[in-house]
Amino acid sequence: MGNNQMLAGDPVTGEIVRFLTGPKGSEVTGLAWSADRRTMFVGIQHPGGSWPDGEGLPRSSVIAVKRADNGLVG
Repeated sequence: MGNNQMLAGDPVTGEIVRFLTGPKGSEVTGLAWSADRRTMFVGIQHPGGSWPDGEGLPRSSVIAVKRADNGLVG
C-alpha cells in the first residue's frame, strides 16, 4: 500500500508523532525546505483515486506545507 505517512521525532524527548498522511496507496517522499524554513515541500508518489484535484487519473505531486501563523516549519 505504500508509505503514506510522515512521522516527526523530537531528538530530545524521543517522542514520535504523525506529521502528515498522503492519499490512499501513495508514497510520501522527498523533503525540502524553503530558504527561510517557513515552507516545507513534500513529494507524493503513486497516489490512488483521482489525486490531486479529484478529477481524472492520479498524478504524483509536490505539496507545500506552511504553518497558520507563518512560523518556522520543523
